[in-house]
Amino acid sequence: MKREIIITSDGSTTIHLPDWNEQYHSKHGAIQEAYHVFIRNGLKYVDTKSVSILEIGFGTGLNCFITLLEADRNIDYVGVEAYPVAKEEVEKLNYVSELEAGDKQDLFDKIHEASWEEKHNITPNFSLTKRKQFFAEITDENQFDLIYFDAFGARVQPDLWTEDIFRIMFAALKPEGVLVTYSAKGSVRRAMQAVGFDVERLPGPPGKREMLRATKVGE
Repeated sequence: MKREIIITSDGSTTIHLPDWNEQYHSKHGAIQEAYHVFIRNGLKYVDTKSVSILEIGFGTGLNCFITLLEADRNIDYVGVEAYPVAKEEVEKLNYVSELEAGDKQDLFDKIHEASWEEKHNITPNFSLTKRKQFFAEITDENQFDLIYFDAFGARVQPDLWTEDIFRIMFAALKPEGVLVTYSAKGSVRRAMQAVGFDVERLPGPPGKREMLRATKVGE
């Protein structure tokens, strides 16, 4: 499948898949979307002394890098990705410069150079484990405070937004754990609710009216 690097509306890059008319991040602003969905409504919302995070769709590493930049406590980060982004593509991404984080280039590099299936201490308060894995194969139980659900959209990969997948997400979260996603589709919300999540609609990032945040309750 053809892949190309494009510039989104806020000046940051993403990977575009023309055959699907789909991007790894919002064409309305990759960095803006990451901050709005995953940092402001996820990381900053979770009130724990340390945070264990599962990212569904590690992709370009943007969400991971921004989380590292925003880390105000110990973070144990697990990124799941079935099809890792190629080194040549990573080198074309402009996140370090757009985030004005030139002094953190070495950390961005460490994130992408870290070997898969092993835990790495990127900084003293940020550990990273990258797992090459299909989402349906996740078997963690009561492990995470927060899930970044950043899979490709339901329009192109509906099998990633089903009750079966969200049942796996529900199991992986600790009680009162939170899942955030850019999606606000009614079918997605209903699938989350069907497996036990308490779901709320929130204002969306640029280009989207709403997004969803789901909390594991009842345990």
